[in-house]
Amino acid sequence: MTTERTVKTPTRNRRAEILEAAAGLFAARGFHGVSIEDIGAAVGVSGPALYRHFSGKEALLTEMLLDISERLREQGARLATTADPDTADAALDALLSGHIEFALTHPALIRVHERELDNVPEQARRAVRRLQRLYVEEWVTVLSELHPACPPARLRAATHAVFGLLNSTPRSAGELTPEAMADLLGAMARAALSPLGVIL
Repeated sequence: MTTERTVKTPTRNRRAEILEAAAGLFAARGFHGVSIEDIGAAVGVSGPALYRHFSGKEALLTEMLLDISERLREQGARLATTADPDTADAALDALLSGHIEFALTHPALIRVHERELDNVPEQARRAVRRLQRLYVEEWVTVLSELHPACPPARLRAATHAVFGLLNSTPRSAGELTPEAMADLLGAMARAALSPLGVIL
């Protein structure tokens, strides 16, 4: 048991290291602007050595996008169900705080997630989109409890608009501390969602 663990753990750590380095490079240069050799250099190995962990750059991107999509979906489901059961407002606060923390902690992953989906195979693309839809529906469920008269299509549109705000702003945080940026994003997202209470 001990021997097996000591063999597998470095492999998992190396894969995580490669994924993190690749995310930073893809975010900065775009998927097509990065080579396997670039990723290898970022983690201190030769490009061909990366094939021990991933079959190619496309496979690496596929795992990255599936992983972030699943993490967001799981986080959304967990936060929405473990918040104060007596108030949907607490669930919305939890969803906002969780997404903001993720966006501030992993800005490169968020950027890759937003713009590189067309560079993975169709089957993986469908899987990512399914996970994205499930995450959106966690928000829609909570928002529908707060605004029962609001059509679901409007709630989904508002959710995507808030994602756009939360995902793009951390890249231009400037001199704000992460805490100050989190507070600002939370207030701005709440303001963006406030029109849902207005019946059109």
